[in-house]
Amino acid sequence: MRLICLTLLIISGITDSRSEQYEVVGPAGPVLAVAGEHVILPCSVKPSISVVDMRVEWFRLDLRDSQLVHLYDDHVDRNTDQIQSYRGRTGLNHQELLRGDASLKLSSVRVSDEGLYKCFIQSISWSDDTTVNVSVEAVGRPPVITVDGFDHSGGLHLQCESEGWNPEPDLEWLNNEGVSLSSETTEKHRNTDGFSVKHTITVHERDSKIHCRFKLKHHMLETLIITTSNMFNSWRTSVIMISVFVVLSVIAGILIAVFAHKYKEHIQLKNEHNKLKSEKRRIQEERDQLLQSLKTIIPKVNVTLDADTAHPRLIVSDDGKQVRFVNTQTEGVHRGKDRFDKHLGVVGKEGFSSGCFYFEVQVTGQTDWELGVTRESANRKGWASLSPERGYWIVGRRYGRYLARDSPDYSLSLRVAPERVGVFVDYKKGLVVFDVDVDVESRSHIYTYTNQSFNKKLYPFVSLGYRWNENSTPLIICDDY
Repeated sequence: MRLICLTLLIISGITDSRSEQYEVVGPAGPVLAVAGEHVILPCSVKPSISVVDMRVEWFRLDLRDSQLVHLYDDHVDRNTDQIQSYRGRTGLNHQELLRGDASLKLSSVRVSDEGLYKCFIQSISWSDDTTVNVSVEAVGRPPVITVDGFDHSGGLHLQCESEGWNPEPDLEWLNNEGVSLSSETTEKHRNTDGFSVKHTITVHERDSKIHCRFKLKHHMLETLIITTSNMFNSWRTSVIMISVFVVLSVIAGILIAVFAHKYKEHIQLKNEHNKLKSEKRRIQEERDQLLQSLKTIIPKVNVTLDADTAHPRLIVSDDGKQVRFVNTQTEGVHRGKDRFDKHLGVVGKEGFSSGCFYFEVQVTGQTDWELGVTRESANRKGWASLSPERGYWIVGRRYGRYLARDSPDYSLSLRVAPERVGVFVDYKKGLVVFDVDVDVESRSHIYTYTNQSFNKKLYPFVSLGYRWNENSTPLIICDDY
């Protein structure tokens, strides 16, 4: 009888596991968007099962370090780490999530939105993703034709220009009979708003209409100029007047430019001087505090991780010196009140309520980590950001960026990926200092929390991110410093 029950349980587990499997699908080809309008980026699961209880992430793949466009988790949108340019412009249809549709609506489309996007959907036991290629078409400003002088034979130089196009438009000149004219010079530039194009042509046709036309696949804009006999008859007089005007304009422009350059230099020097004074004062204050603290011998504490506080998907080594992430929840582990349930965190067994202490953590090879200290009474449940207001003083790496989780987050500039991160705490002075190893003989300061108020025990803290970590490399407490 027991054998039959065990067999039924195994078959049920296999069936449940297979029922969780799904395929994330996107569009068959590129998605065309029009600047200023909204666009839907298709993404859904097959078979059509509800993704309400799953994690949905949208990333830009063609930007450095694959930055976050939109995040849905625990039944709500969580866009704290969203790219600034997407703020207020993205959304999921929560009703469609019930039918397995996690398509992203992007409003007020910009040329800079063009690129590759990744839709990643993750359940408790399965995950998959798809890529969406977005092309943006932007219609530029109406073209403008200007007369740019005459050549030595009296030919009329015409210049046509327009900006804000994407992709690069086709331009053609047409005469009164619709015959295409050859452009002589072309200048084009691209910025975040699209292409700016400028074409020049010389015409000798009098009393004629000259058309300048910009074209995209689905749009066209054109303008025209009527060349009169008076334009050509007075070209010599115009050349003289234009030459005089140009000379005077150049002289005036030079004088204005010199004055503006001197004034700009003066303002820049003044601003830089004020910034340097403020930065020097701040650095000196931090240095004085650090030097005063480091005059004492730093107690190098023996940190042992407390497995009873670890997230159920973390494995703590028997000696309490290493922690790593596993894909399945550890068997027999309950979600007690002292255990993390969202952040992949674990704290040390020993707490400190006075004096100074120091420890190091090896982070080599791990791409998603956070470490520092936490207050004894800090909440370990839920998704809330780990900040000093919530009893956490930490630094770490997330989405390819190094951050200090201050209020607000502070970006850290590190020359190379750190192998070890040291944490120094002066309980009485309210200091938490982080440094990294530079080479065998020296270390470099990266961030300091100053003027903090500690009235509870502080415990060492390490984390492998939030809910999921695809890197199995462990974090290691170092005892050899």
